[in-house]
Amino acid sequence: MRMNLVLEIQDVPGQLVSVLSPIGDLGANLVTIIHQRKVKNEKGYIPVQITIEGERNNLNAVLDKFDEMGINILEKDDVILKQRISTILIGDVIDTDVRDTLDRINVLDGVWVVGLDIKLDKEYKSSAMITIESDIGQKETTFKKVQEIAKEKDLLVINEV
Repeated sequence: MRMNLVLEIQDVPGQLVSVLSPIGDLGANLVTIIHQRKVKNEKGYIPVQITIEGERNNLNAVLDKFDEMGINILEKDDVILKQRISTILIGDVIDTDVRDTLDRINVLDGVWVVGLDIKLDKEYKSSAMITIESDIGQKETTFKKVQEIAKEKDLLVINEV
């Protein structure tokens, strides 16, 4: 059985080797790898496409090991498993407790805040671009939650940046 994966890994020395080493250890074979260091996301992570083959239980063991290692699997057999969502909040983002805002987004199942950029405009207003990673199908739920929080805190929301 073959499995095609797109992994998201840090672009640091030794990371690729550490991600690939469990494959053989768990009874699977690495068939192909495409590693493009020029394509980085805002966190400095890069996608790595791999094809592995083996018995189903061996491939599942590899997936479990990746999960244990904190390796993000973006795609499995051409099915996108995770998506990135960006939204901007404008207003008194800091004064209305930005930590509370992030915590309230993170409580959603399958949703994680993975990036935050804050801009200050003198002492009066602040804005934040929030990058969220979610499981497929969580986009609308995430946007509704962000809208709810923004309304409570009197913030303007711009989605899909």
